[in-house]
Amino acid sequence: MQKMRFSSLAVQNFLLTTAGTLFFTTLILLISGISPLAVYQLLFFGAFSSPSKIADLLMLAAPLLLCAAGLTLTFAAGLYNLGIEGQLTLGAIFAMLPLRLWPDLPPPLLWVLAFLAGALGGSLWAASTASLKIYAQVNEIFAGLGMNFLAMGIALYLVFGPWQRIGTASMSGTEPLPNELWLPTLPNLRLAPLAPLLALSALGIVWFLLAHTKWGISVRATGLNPIAAENLGVPTNLRLFETLFGCGILAGIAGAIQILGVFHGLIPNVSSGIGLLALLIVLLVQAQPTWLLPIVLLFASFAIGSVQLPLALNVDSNISGVLQGSLVLFALMARGIQERRQKKH
Repeated sequence: MQKMRFSSLAVQNFLLTTAGTLFFTTLILLISGISPLAVYQLLFFGAFSSPSKIADLLMLAAPLLLCAAGLTLTFAAGLYNLGIEGQLTLGAIFAMLPLRLWPDLPPPLLWVLAFLAGALGGSLWAASTASLKIYAQVNEIFAGLGMNFLAMGIALYLVFGPWQRIGTASMSGTEPLPNELWLPTLPNLRLAPLAPLLALSALGIVWFLLAHTKWGISVRATGLNPIAAENLGVPTNLRLFETLFGCGILAGIAGAIQILGVFHGLIPNVSSGIGLLALLIVLLVQAQPTWLLPIVLLFASFAIGSVQLPLALNVDSNISGVLQGSLVLFALMARGIQERRQKKH
């Protein structure tokens, strides 16, 4: 009976979220004099219109899923890791180091070194936020935002300073990596199969850790009530550090994918807002790993489909952000209404 009630509430939340999102986005489009049906067709199905679009979808979904999986760890521990953008950026910067220092090494070895360096960079940046949180009592939100700005400053300095293109500095980034250092892709597509494989593996590891280990139980206990967890013998500060560190590792790997598989060099905005989008996704699914993959694919499809809007309908591609933000907003509203009803009963 309780299971049926839970299922009924989930359906009600889904219907309320969907209806609210479509109503709000449709209203915005109608006010703008744009056909909602034409926009929705591109947003929902444009990413699946050709093999190249599907490849782009998967190459966006891979780093997005890595960041979302990492954020699931920190959200489970009760941490709002807004520093994810900086962790991805530092991962990308560190991934560039072996590629620039030892370009003559065999490409497979360089890929391994780049991923390891990316994981190191992201984890060190996350560890800095964790240290500020634990030892200096700086809220992780403010610490993370500060680390984001610092990471962006380092990336800009490198692109326009020591790593600038020969003869000129350019917003397009550093000199492109030699083709042999790019991650192998499928014929005639920009899809590097290693990227989604790494992301799916990371999701599986996070799901297993949180759902099937004592460590995961202690992380969730820390997130629910750190004082009670501490009284029960859970090392809460250690769990906070571990989850942030783990999130930094996954974000750093996402940064390495941006270097090796997407941009093939360092650009000023190498994170491309992926960390912020991952934050929206984790808020939407309430840090439930089982829902991450479909929601990541949905959000990635919106982003890829929106690229076609300016050419096809003369509509700004930022409408996809309105749809994504509305989903999160109305999902939170639906949960709030549900919790209020439960308190009354």
